[in-house]
Amino acid sequence: MARSVPKLRPSLRSSAPRTDIEQGLWRDGVQTVVGFDEVGKGAWAGPITVGAVVIPQDSRIYKIRDSKQLRETEREALVDRITGWATHWAVGHASAEECDALGMSDAQRLATNRAIERLGVHPDHSLVDGNWDFVGRGATTTLVKGDRRSLSIAAASIVAKVTRDRMMRAEAVSYPWYGFDSNKGYPSPDHRAALRAIGPSTVHRRSWAYMQSIPWTGIKGCEEPDEHPTLF
Repeated sequence: MARSVPKLRPSLRSSAPRTDIEQGLWRDGVQTVVGFDEVGKGAWAGPITVGAVVIPQDSRIYKIRDSKQLRETEREALVDRITGWATHWAVGHASAEECDALGMSDAQRLATNRAIERLGVHPDHSLVDGNWDFVGRGATTTLVKGDRRSLSIAAASIVAKVTRDRMMRAEAVSYPWYGFDSNKGYPSPDHRAALRAIGPSTVHRRSWAYMQSIPWTGIKGCEEPDEHPTLF
């Protein structure tokens, strides 16, 4: 049974993402408009995750907001509504090991390509949160704060965030010391303290410069290079 979505808090009622950009593209004959958003790029542990959502042209659902504006319970209540309403949706990941091996930019591209492979359709036009086209396929519109401006991107942000958060809560069962159930792999005082006490787990990104200061033995952490060779 789908969860009921809580009543929107007053602070969120005037911040609904719109479909102006999508409607303009549809009027121009573009069939498949895909919203993309990424989560996990700034984490110390876990995957980088990219969500992709195609919204229908003839129906809407309410209460979708940028995932960062919503509480965890609100996102969890919305995600089933979004995936049941969307024409197509998918999530792609690049693991912590792949983030280390490729660098974050190419890992994000890899996660995006995996999302597209699972989407079932090829994007005719991509709407991307931020100012960098990490999709790299055909026509793309980059939108700073796109998760607050575009309904497609906002929906993708919720799907990506809920999926990754669930993965990190599952990792907390195997690695209870790092607080993944609460910090989801992001920097936090308890996460930092655990790293300094026992070192990284197999789901940590060991290439982060911060890891160089951790007193542990094993694979040496290294500074991520500034340049990222193009994979695709």
